[in-house]
Formats: sequence, structure tokens, C-alpha cells
Amino acid sequence: MVSYSTVSLPTVTTMHKTALYGLHVELGAKMVPFADYQMPLQYSKGIIHEHLHCRNQASLFDISHMGQCLLKGSSAAVGLEKLTPAIISRLGSGRQQYTVLTNSDGGIIDDIVVTRLGQELTIVVNAACKEKDFKHLRKQLINDCQLQELTEHTLLALQGPSASHVLQQIAPEACRLQFMQACRTEIDDIPCMISRSGYTGEDGFEISLPNRFAEKLARMLLNFPEVEPAGLGARDTLRLEAGLSLYSHELDEKTTPIEAGLSWLIKNTHQSYPGAGTLLNQMQNGTEIQRVGLLVEAKMPVRENAQVFDSEDKLIGRVTSGSFSPSLGRPIALALINTEAAVIGATLFTRVRNNLIKLTVCDLPFVPHRYHRS
Repeated sequence: MVSYSTVSLPTVTTMHKTALYGLHVELGAKMVPFADYQMPLQYSKGIIHEHLHCRNQASLFDISHMGQCLLKGSSAAVGLEKLTPAIISRLGSGRQQYTVLTNSDGGIIDDIVVTRLGQELTIVVNAACKEKDFKHLRKQLINDCQLQELTEHTLLALQGPSASHVLQQIAPEACRLQFMQACRTEIDDIPCMISRSGYTGEDGFEISLPNRFAEKLARMLLNFPEVEPAGLGARDTLRLEAGLSLYSHELDEKTTPIEAGLSWLIKNTHQSYPGAGTLLNQMQNGTEIQRVGLLVEAKMPVRENAQVFDSEDKLIGRVTSGSFSPSLGRPIALALINTEAAVIGATLFTRVRNNLIKLTVCDLPFVPHRYHRS
């Protein structure tokens, strides 16, 4: 759920470090500021190598800058359900739900992942949204809900077709999970919450564990010949190829889930969350803008905020994410454009350094998902 390449660097003087900062430096990572953290952008082999390694074997990402919290209390699920289109009260133990927190206009405060294990709910939020999300949740949740920030926890993502083979050798119970399922287990006496999820489009796992064990587990995983470290650069290109929307790009407080291609999150039977009326109306009557995928018919990438025009040179939208696709060997982009222009195969245009660039509207994802489903 994070990007580096198309986000301006924060102007802050104090940077946090994850529990794996020393290991990143030891491995030769190029460290950059992102969401108030010093994070690895890439390692010595580069972003394209890391990207393709994840598509072909397995990559280990440190995503500990993201926010993790625990919700406790008998009414936690019902309380959270009033803030999101998801029907959290029906979420079974060991299950996950991707959803959004909405505002009164139906805009997206943040996109989140909710996991239920027993009576507890764990929420993962975007790094740049942690402060506002936790403040929002504390203000809105009913009295018997307690929110505990998991500030002493690391979050790792092991992603790629070899991820299951690796975990089979150290946490076989995790390999019995299907996509968007989770369990608690131990790896060499390290307590972990493992979910079969991720943001690359590949099969893979996310592992939450106490900071004091982070380096031990990371080194254990990196000792497998299939596993190499990867940074924020590859994470961004992987999620873009998978056609996954990203907060502050395709998603923000002025964009609704319907416009952003997340209409599947909205249920007609649930209407008690902020902005529900707007979203249900959009489901029925459509929207003026919508998210699309674009193939760039040129060698140069098209970046965020590039204007998009139709064949009559009318401004119809803007690029929200754009980069070179290592898997396809060509530039690709996501954009929010006028709905009437969002026709698969349609020819659109943008300008890069005074060059007119042809764009073709295409199906998403750019690269097929390979999630593990029964």
C-alpha cells in the first residue's frame, strides 16, 4: 500500500528507523526518507532486478513503517463496521477484509486491512495516514472499544511464487492458509501473526512480530536461496503492474471507492457508515470519473499528475501513478478520467516535455494476479 517513486519526500528533521535499519545498511540498501522513516528504496542489484526476482522467486520487504493497531472490546467489530463499508461483524476468526474508512462525502480517509483472530481485530493502515487514522478511530469508536497501537511490532512481507515453499519449511501451518486468511503461530519460538496477503499481485505472506525478533527472522528468511531483499521502489512497480490503487494517488478524501475502482467493497445491505448514501447512489447511477489502466505507446514513462486528453485535445483527467513495467518491458500508468472516455481500447494522449504521447485504455490488472485461492 505504499509508493516511493511518485511521492515527494517529507521535509522533516527527525526520521524514525525500523528495527531492521541496521540490516538494511549492512545489505547495501539505498536509504531514503518516506513517511517519517528511513526506508530502503533499493539494494545493490537495483529495482528492476528486485521486481523480477519477486515475480519469479521470493522477495522480502520491510513494511514496518505502516501502522498496526489492535482493537479490543465486545463491540469492536460493530463499532468499526459503522466507519467502513465492510460488514466486520460477520468476519470469521482467521479471516481478513480489505476495506476503506470513509468520510461523510464518501471519500476515502484511508484504505485498511482488518484481521480477526478470536475476539481481537488487528488493523493495518498506511504509513502516512497513521496519525489521522488512529485519531479518527479513537474519536468514533464506541466506549467499550480499546485501541492499542502496536508500535513495538515489525511487519514483513514475503512475496512471490516461492514464498510458500520457504514458509513450508519453518511455518507449515501458514501454508495451509488461503488468500486473505491469517493465523497466529511461532517460528523458532518467535511469536508471529501471519496472513496470506500482500500488495504485489503475487502469492505471499505478511508477518507481524515483536521488534526484538525482527532481525533474527529476517536473516532466517534471507538465508533461503530463493529469497532476496527488496525495497520501496520494487514494491511500487509491483503494485502498479497488479493494478492496485494506492493512497494519495488513486485514493484520497475527495475520491470515492466507486471512482477508484473499488466498487466491489460496497454492499447494498450495509448503509450505516459515513457517505453510504453517496456511494449507493454512485453504484446505481454511475460516476463522472473512474480509474483506468493505460498502456503508454512510447519509451518514456508518464508520471503522476500528467494531464490526459482525448482525441479532440479536451482535458479529461490526470495520471495518478505511472512507471516503467519491468514485467512488460514498457511504461504503464493508472489514471482518473471522465467516464465516457474510459472505454477499453480507446486512444488518449498526454504530453511529456512538450512531446505528445499516445495512451491506450486497457484492462486491469496489467499483470495477472497469482493469489492462492482454493
